[in-house]
Amino acid sequence: MIEITNVNKSYTGVEKAVDNLNVVIPEGEIFGFLGPNGAGKTTSIKMITGILKPDSGSIKINGKDIVSQTVEAKKQFGFVPDTPNMFLRLKGIEYLNFMADIYGVPSDLRLERIESMSKRFSMTDALGDQIQSYSHGMRQKIVVMGALIHEPPVWILDEPMTGLDPKSSYVLKEMMKEHVQSNKTVFFSTHVLDVAERICDRVAIINKGKILFCGKMEEIKEHFKSNDSLEKMFLEMTEHE
Repeated sequence: MIEITNVNKSYTGVEKAVDNLNVVIPEGEIFGFLGPNGAGKTTSIKMITGILKPDSGSIKINGKDIVSQTVEAKKQFGFVPDTPNMFLRLKGIEYLNFMADIYGVPSDLRLERIESMSKRFSMTDALGDQIQSYSHGMRQKIVVMGALIHEPPVWILDEPMTGLDPKSSYVLKEMMKEHVQSNKTVFFSTHVLDVAERICDRVAIINKGKILFCGKMEEIKEHFKSNDSLEKMFLEMTEHE
């Protein structure tokens, strides 16, 4: 579960990048976080993951406060950032073992998980190569694998489909569905609105730091009195703002 209560963040001291954000994401839910560029999505995600500290308000991950219980809170989630360019000199297997070491994953379990995920993402033959030799999509896959190797109850995914081939995108979407079927949580930021429409249980639309809408697809269609696609309703809502 992710609980975001009255969260604010300003970089200038005047205009808020995030303005009084209130969202609760329970177990068993894929939650889509949508918004145009500059809407406050990345700032929100950086606060949820403890990279940035909110000016006010609180953020809890499975009951652990990200500011006052930082280490305990960070053990609860796996985070996939929007850019996968990290630890480029490490080999893929070295990076996965490094991530497993950080989270204290035992040797037998990490081997099992690395084997399973590398097969699903068709990465088995690439694990011995340096990450800097990988394509963008391969880097994205190794970062996803590293974030999930400790099987965290909460997944926080920022544009995770970027650069992925269709098969890998399908695999990741299936993994997200499997995860919430185990009564766990997926927080999912994306610009691909048709994907969000198909797989998310609820969505929030943020613009200029404020939540414009939060609810199920049926609720947003009822709100607009429309059967249009999420893309059309999103454009209408954000352009109006």
